[in-house]
Amino acid sequence: MKSFVSLGAVAIALAFATPAIAAAPTAAEADAFVAQAEQELKPLYIQAGQSSWINNTYITDDTDAIAAKFDADFTALQVRLATGAAKYNETPGLSFDTRRKLDLLRNSITLASPADPKLGDELSVLKARLQSTYGKGKGTLNGKPINGSDIEAAMGKDRNPAELSEMWTSWHQNVGRPMRADYVRMVEIANQGAKELGYADTGAMWRAGYDMTPDQFAALTDKLWAEVKPLYDQLHCYTRAKLNAKYGDAVQKKTGPIRADLLGNMWAQEWGNIYDLVAPAGAGDLGFDTGELLTAKGYDAKKMVEGGVNFYSSLGYDKPPQTFWDRSQFTKPADREVVCHASAWDIDTVDDVRVKMCIKVNSDDFTTIHHELGHNYYQRAYNKQPYLYQNGANDGFHEAIGDTIALSITPQYLVDIGLLDASKVPSADKDIGLLLRQAMDKVAFLPFGLIVDKWRWGVFSGQITPANYNKGWTDLRLQYQGIVPPVARSEADFDPGAKFHVPGNTPYTRYFLARLLQFQFYEAACRQAGWKGPLHRCSFYNNKAVGAKFHEMLAMGQSKPWPDALQAFTGSREMSGKAMLNYFAPLSAWLKKQNAGQSCGWQS
Repeated sequence: MKSFVSLGAVAIALAFATPAIAAAPTAAEADAFVAQAEQELKPLYIQAGQSSWINNTYITDDTDAIAAKFDADFTALQVRLATGAAKYNETPGLSFDTRRKLDLLRNSITLASPADPKLGDELSVLKARLQSTYGKGKGTLNGKPINGSDIEAAMGKDRNPAELSEMWTSWHQNVGRPMRADYVRMVEIANQGAKELGYADTGAMWRAGYDMTPDQFAALTDKLWAEVKPLYDQLHCYTRAKLNAKYGDAVQKKTGPIRADLLGNMWAQEWGNIYDLVAPAGAGDLGFDTGELLTAKGYDAKKMVEGGVNFYSSLGYDKPPQTFWDRSQFTKPADREVVCHASAWDIDTVDDVRVKMCIKVNSDDFTTIHHELGHNYYQRAYNKQPYLYQNGANDGFHEAIGDTIALSITPQYLVDIGLLDASKVPSADKDIGLLLRQAMDKVAFLPFGLIVDKWRWGVFSGQITPANYNKGWTDLRLQYQGIVPPVARSEADFDPGAKFHVPGNTPYTRYFLARLLQFQFYEAACRQAGWKGPLHRCSFYNNKAVGAKFHEMLAMGQSKPWPDALQAFTGSREMSGKAMLNYFAPLSAWLKKQNAGQSCGWQS
């Protein structure tokens, strides 16, 4: 902390010094400001990361307080530097790198603390408390307490509507409701900080970080959704009919929205866990279950991570350092509260990368491991870049990398790593089943990937007021996803808080972008690999040429606008849903035939 005090004094001087006769800032001064900013930010980033890791993996009142303190220090420095960067907006003669780094300084803050240090401290306390409330949360099953990771697993397997309703309701009540007042206050403080930085509100500040204006970015997300919505609508219609056949009209009607807790996931964000209920007759049995294969081969949490690492190694990438294995959290400790939500960490911006999960031996977690490792390999790829460029081309890129790899978890890949016998690879007549299983996760997620931030953008702008927080959330769920809660909701509830990323203050549109980008990356990788078969059966496992080309994009970090990075690997400068539509084209045609004569849609 002593080093921060001395360095912070320099930052304050740079940002706020006002000579008696103010001269226009020069390009050389801007260069010096950026260099000083990078020098100051890195040590506080490390301290904040270390304290947050401790808090996430050992939740107590003390670790809450420590994490809040270091977060407040780091956020205060970010805000001071963002304010200082703004004075160079009109400076002529800036180099590309200096201009870009000044923009990144202004746009890299998630929640901006106001200049008033008391408000900054309060904001950090609220952030830590909200996250810990989630981490300590529990629901119930048959009246008995059940923690977050266990309730997720149970909702994926349980087919009893009453038990599903109990788990959904208890989790949302016990986790979401207690956060409501803290969240309202956090929004007030964060919006004040955003306005002090020159943004209309915190949502506008988030949307400004995509190499375009906030309005242009919002329009881009709407355009992308319009491209893929017809595919989602067909999947919704088909799934609803299957649920009606399973449960009957009393539980799930033939028309209208779907009951949220029936979809195999706490948030109805991915539906793959109910594939057994929707599998096509005669083509739905894929002949294997990845979770069962893992169990049969004696996989535990660490061996599952080793399996994911093996994929990246096959592309020519160095294995993680020993500290990764020593410091990561792979399983839930029995003696303390932790945040089980899966995440990847870069503690020192060099090699101290980690994964935090509470791994269970199942298909979902095997896929998640490949996803989280994607973050770590991206972080290591750009660790030679200057500090301000050590990030993804945009946050959607960061989420898409591991998902691109996970798309290669094909039956042939499972054969290649010794999990599946070659004789058990599904034949071509199973392709609709393979695609439907993927769509139940990949396509079903798309509207949820939008509404988390659409809700927050509305909250930050004031369009959704505190008096209508829950109604605003439920309305968006109905409008975009076509789902409804299993029980009546009121403004005593705070259902958005039951999703980690809301109390964790993680912008969420990145996941929507990632769902589309991963198919663009995957299609490009398969093209580079010379793949000629159906796209969904392509695996570029063990293809070092593709790995090298992929690494070129990863190593760019945030040094160039994201269209440059996209073009470097795919040849295109535009994000698009077309690659996803190409992947699922056979399924789309099949779904339309299955839905013929049905009343699709859910709005009256």
